[in-house]
Amino acid sequence: MTTTTMRGAACVVAGLLALLVGLSVVAAADEEEAGAPTGLVTVLDAGRVPPEYVEWIERAGKECAEVSAPLIAAQIDAESGWNPTARSGAGAQGLSQFLPGTWKTWGVDAAGKDGSAEPDGVADPFTPGDAIMTQARYDCWLADKVKSLGLDGDPTRLILAAYNAGPGAVERFGGLPPYPETQNYVTKIVTSMAGYSGDAAGEDGGTFGNRVVANAKKWLGTPYSWGGGGPEGPGRGFAQGASTVGFDCSSLVQFAVYHASGGKTLLPRTSQVQVTEGKAVPRDEMRPGDVIGFDLHGSFDHIGIYLGNGQFIHAPKTGDVVKISDLDDSYYAGRPQKVRRFG
Repeated sequence: MTTTTMRGAACVVAGLLALLVGLSVVAAADEEEAGAPTGLVTVLDAGRVPPEYVEWIERAGKECAEVSAPLIAAQIDAESGWNPTARSGAGAQGLSQFLPGTWKTWGVDAAGKDGSAEPDGVADPFTPGDAIMTQARYDCWLADKVKSLGLDGDPTRLILAAYNAGPGAVERFGGLPPYPETQNYVTKIVTSMAGYSGDAAGEDGGTFGNRVVANAKKWLGTPYSWGGGGPEGPGRGFAQGASTVGFDCSSLVQFAVYHASGGKTLLPRTSQVQVTEGKAVPRDEMRPGDVIGFDLHGSFDHIGIYLGNGQFIHAPKTGDVVKISDLDDSYYAGRPQKVRRFG
């Protein structure tokens, strides 16, 4: 495949491969705040959490900067489905599914069995307050552990991988282990976090479309990475993107819409599916922040964000960077297009 042909096809093929094999792309750590998560919403949507656990989840989300309340909630959902008496076939127990040996080391007496916030002298994995605060304590320890390894990658994903497979596996493989169970676990929780994330202020406080634009523009100059990136930020891709941390076309759109919505709207990973979501808008009624898809090679295999004045921002192809282009560019003009609006 030539570089020109890959201009649009690469981003959607990468996305499809990620979905088919359950690959969880490792995101890059924020350069301005090394070791901190890259922009994930930290406000909890309390309406999604069983009311008796809301205060505990919010308290747990304050234990360290790397572990947010939505992360704690999404983990519990994946681990036990909010069942405080859950037991797994492997012997894991309670809301947070701790094995007895791990619990013996990390168990915290934070609450009473009656649901009170007063410790009762016993660290019990079946007491929700104890389980939730132990989970936060353990997650924060894992955050420090993976940070000490000096690995490239989003700490949120590395923490989750270490929780599932053990920090030794993360260290051994230099990042996300190639275990399908672990990769699916990480992907499931990162995706689920969007549903547990509450409202957050937009980038510029303006309209939804303006926030979409602002969230895309902040990544101008970021390398194109085949299969890289996602709602948590730029990430390392695979195949020809394996050595590059950045975005492909659909992950840039996914990031911008996700953060413009304060974590409420998580678009599908591929451009072909993204152009079927939201509200259809006529081409001559586009406004800034609308998403525009291009049918370059027999499918809507490229996508970007309209800026106004005939320009759009996108991640074009391998070897290029996130940049602004003109819609009347000869490569894009005349191609079938679809415009969608979110927010």
